[in-house]
Amino acid sequence: MTPQAVPPASTSTPALPFPGPFIAFAGPRRLAEGAAAEVAAAVRRMLIEDETQQVLVFDLESAHPVDFDLRGTPEEIAARYASAPLAPPQAEPARGPGRPKLGVVAREVTLLPRHWDWLADQPGGASVALRKLVEAARRDQSAPARRRAAQEAAYRFMSALAGNLIQFEEALRAFYAGDAAGFARLTAAWPEDIRAHARRLAAPAFE
Repeated sequence: MTPQAVPPASTSTPALPFPGPFIAFAGPRRLAEGAAAEVAAAVRRMLIEDETQQVLVFDLESAHPVDFDLRGTPEEIAARYASAPLAPPQAEPARGPGRPKLGVVAREVTLLPRHWDWLADQPGGASVALRKLVEAARRDQSAPARRRAAQEAAYRFMSALAGNLIQFEEALRAFYAGDAAGFARLTAAWPEDIRAHARRLAAPAFE
């Protein structure tokens, strides 16, 4: 991300591949964290001071690398990204019959008599009980997905910034083995900011 000759600042607002917030590292040091405008301007200021500095920017949660358009002054860059589009908004689900605020949809459910008997005895009745069961099942199914996402994000970040650090491979093995204590011990000697962010990304994988 080292700038070359700096042409006039672009007047268009670049679309970002990830919604952010973002985090930037200058070598092993955390340079900035926050919205696109703040982080991009901080990176530009750093590169004005030292154009040889190696600066890497990541999406804060997924650790995907991000490239900002760094043409212009820090102020121009901040203005450019102040209104940068984030992730596309989720479409509002269509609402059917039922209570409008909840978007409740009435559909047929076929159960055995003993199932209906059990549901009838639950607080709130059959509909409330079924909704609670569905939400609990969704939470249970999403836990593995959250762990996988955390593993991928932590590995992505550590590979980029910790690959040459002491006991990297050992820390990685502890991480994938679910050994939180071992991972903490093996990363203890890493630079403070890299260590802190690696542990932050890795934490959901140990839940």
